[in-house]
Amino acid sequence: MSDEHPRILIVKLSSFGDVLHALPTLEALRVLYPTGQLTWLVESAYAPLLEDHPALDEVWTAPRLRPGQIFSRANPSRLYRLLRRLRRQPFDVVIDLQGLLKSAVWVALAHSPRKLGYDRTREGSYRVLSERLPPFDREAHAVLRYLNLAHHLGAPVTPARFRLGLGAEVDISHLLPTQGRGLVVLHPGARWLSKLWPAAAWAQLGDWLSQQHRFQVAITGSAADQGLAGAILQQMRQPAMLLAGRTSLPELAAVLRRARLAVTTDTGAMHLAAALGTPVTALFGPTAPWRTGPFGEGHEIVRLALDCSPCFKRRCPEPRCLTDLAPEMVQAACEKILSSAGIN
Repeated sequence: MSDEHPRILIVKLSSFGDVLHALPTLEALRVLYPTGQLTWLVESAYAPLLEDHPALDEVWTAPRLRPGQIFSRANPSRLYRLLRRLRRQPFDVVIDLQGLLKSAVWVALAHSPRKLGYDRTREGSYRVLSERLPPFDREAHAVLRYLNLAHHLGAPVTPARFRLGLGAEVDISHLLPTQGRGLVVLHPGARWLSKLWPAAAWAQLGDWLSQQHRFQVAITGSAADQGLAGAILQQMRQPAMLLAGRTSLPELAAVLRRARLAVTTDTGAMHLAAALGTPVTALFGPTAPWRTGPFGEGHEIVRLALDCSPCFKRRCPEPRCLTDLAPEMVQAACEKILSSAGIN
């Protein structure tokens, strides 16, 4: 690229974990183009993950587009502003990290001679690209798949770097009164029913962490997780704090920053904790941790190696991969992390 100050557009619209997985690609591009103009197009719900990121110059937000509803439910004035921006602001390179129809729409509309992504991506999204890499290895971790696009442009191969300012300056004293005890976060919710671990098992784990290690236990989650979180709290013998549905995204990040350990399902909070440097014990059933597990060192994966796992099914009539997962297995994984950190 001849321009000393190239203009790069990253298109990674969603979801929670995927946006976090793409952060090392942003860092690699900043190393490659220290004086470049780096812009990221993301859906509004995930924009807080990118706000004030030191490697980014601009964050543009896009409406969420669903198949069969392209543009039909978007706010007209907001949509017009984004379309006008895409046409008026030329880019030297547009990188599609999403590989879906909803990203292909914006990639096609962007004004650029180079539109980079993987070949044979879903929903025919690769057809709008001018430069296609060979189809990616679906068994590779998402972080590495995304980084490969930066390496194609010339970025050096270095360890993946995650930087997040999210939650660093947020006051959470109203959520977590100081009690002089270390904090452990339990995040039991997930969008897929097949990813859920029984409430009784979570309660047993919470009691063990509280009794054995004298931890302050907080149960986090979205508003949709309040029923599950309440059921866990009701079955616990030891006190715990119910934070499900009570935290904004920056507040959740601040809670995870303070935690000595997070125990989670395969969900966005797992990736957020890992990106923030908090060790994670991650429970996996229908999905593959080698593809989307917590990235980096110091984390522990707990899963039953059943013949049917991973199946990638959102619903399962007999989800034994998690219902048969014994609390003692999760406790052992937590113990390994805590021992490594010198916490007895």
